[in-house]
Amino acid sequence: MSEFKGNHNPDNPQEAYFVGLMNACGYRTKDLRKPIIGIANSWTEVNPGHRNFAELVKYVKEGIWAAGGIPGEFNVPAPCDGMAHGFGMHYVLPERELIAGSIEAMANAHEFDGMVFMCSCDKIVPGMLIAAAALNKPSIFITPGTMIPYESQDGTTYVTPDLKESIGAKNAGKISQETFTGYQENICHSCGTCSMYGTACTMGVFSEVIGMTPIDSTIMLFSSAAKYRQARNVGERIVELTKEGLRFSDIVTRDSLINGLRHVAATGGSTNAQIHICALAKVMGIKLDMGDFDEIQRHVPCVAKFKPSSKYNLYDYYKAGGVGATLKAIRQFLNLDAKFATGGTMGSFLDSYSRKVNPEVIHTVEDPLYPDGCYAVLYGNIAPGGCIVKKSGVVPEMFRHRGPAVCFDSEEDLRDFMTGRKIQPGSVLVIRYEGPKGGPGMRELSIPAAMLVGMGLHTSCAMVTDGRFSGATRGPCIGHVVPEAWEGGPIAAVRDGDIIEIDIDARTIHAELTDEEIAERMKTVKRPDHPAKGVLAAYRNMVESADKGCTWIFRN
Repeated sequence: MSEFKGNHNPDNPQEAYFVGLMNACGYRTKDLRKPIIGIANSWTEVNPGHRNFAELVKYVKEGIWAAGGIPGEFNVPAPCDGMAHGFGMHYVLPERELIAGSIEAMANAHEFDGMVFMCSCDKIVPGMLIAAAALNKPSIFITPGTMIPYESQDGTTYVTPDLKESIGAKNAGKISQETFTGYQENICHSCGTCSMYGTACTMGVFSEVIGMTPIDSTIMLFSSAAKYRQARNVGERIVELTKEGLRFSDIVTRDSLINGLRHVAATGGSTNAQIHICALAKVMGIKLDMGDFDEIQRHVPCVAKFKPSSKYNLYDYYKAGGVGATLKAIRQFLNLDAKFATGGTMGSFLDSYSRKVNPEVIHTVEDPLYPDGCYAVLYGNIAPGGCIVKKSGVVPEMFRHRGPAVCFDSEEDLRDFMTGRKIQPGSVLVIRYEGPKGGPGMRELSIPAAMLVGMGLHTSCAMVTDGRFSGATRGPCIGHVVPEAWEGGPIAAVRDGDIIEIDIDARTIHAELTDEEIAERMKTVKRPDHPAKGVLAAYRNMVESADKGCTWIFRN
């Protein structure tokens, strides 16, 4: 291999200022002739999914030094969706692109030769994928691994969504305050990503399947020795990628995205995958909207599902065979020539995969949980641009539902109503003005959705919103309604008592109103007072609709 020539040349007198400042940081001049690897680390003390990166990054750096590179770590925000519920949730989706933009700016300003991305949680993984695509440098990712599940004295295993659902159980008087307090203090049992197939793990596994992250990085326990060895391997591998000149676009292509999307659908992933994958495709210059998303995923059988849609958590997934097992199950639907940053291709990886598979957890395409993906995009007179539901989280008897609307113009109104236990079985709860512009920020309504489960109403009530739900959501929760109410979407015309019919198999959602009735009502619709200042004002002015991925900084 020829001598490496990076973005900096310490022998060039014009680089004297760079050389001097790097020496001030402790780097030697001779080090600067090596590949300079930026490490975008989302470590923070206030998010368990990121806290262990403080230690893990040391192993990444050791790998970089050992392979003949030099590491340069910098940090980005890492909001926890769970902690941000309520007012703070307005800021979480906008942060996806603030994270991406800050990384792009830092990496280009310092002209790093290659990049390691250390990420976890709902917006940080997609934010870093967007950054990697925008930078198009040699890149590799590592995720922290999952939380240790909590086992109670009676032998029951709990993970994060069980804590969310206990809020509804407490509200309905089904559990005592003592039990509830015990859940709060113990269910989130360690550091690591929440051990459920929420958005964090959905997007972490997606990053593995598209070739950016070592397989099983997301679902192994955060505390495993394998995770630390993996970190060293990632450090070594990024130096190799940088010396070889293999960029993000050499690894991740349209075929890679399709592989990732199909695998998400085959494993019961979060509905938030739709906005994040569509946004990533946009940055890569690939056409992919909500309709395309549905078309790509609907022909792939769903072969596995995990908490909260089943009894299995993410460590159960790992023990049952891991990501390799679910990939092998849907091999016939994958592009086998897609490359991995770790080396080789999808095909070569599957040819070498030999772990024992638990068929109770991971099914075959001949015996699937669902024959046509885990999602359904629905269309109708209150969602002419579409909306999405994770059907793998819906009990079969709710695939078709017809009931009276109960309307809310904010999440707060809905929570107050639910706290008063006023919900009648059979209702369709309609929450509007929580979309990208209307919220603003397209808040995730997973706490109300979990409360509905805890109250035992997810088998008789549906929720429909122009906001979002979580991978931690189960039940007939339909989100991403396009157009949103703030933009004049007809969901704004729905009134209490209107009959709404939902048919997931037919992919339809319909209010029993004529077009003329909707048009007449829309003449008198008034937006509620949802103020937006600072970042939120900029987001409201710039953000695109959910079907296009809610991009704002990276919309062009």
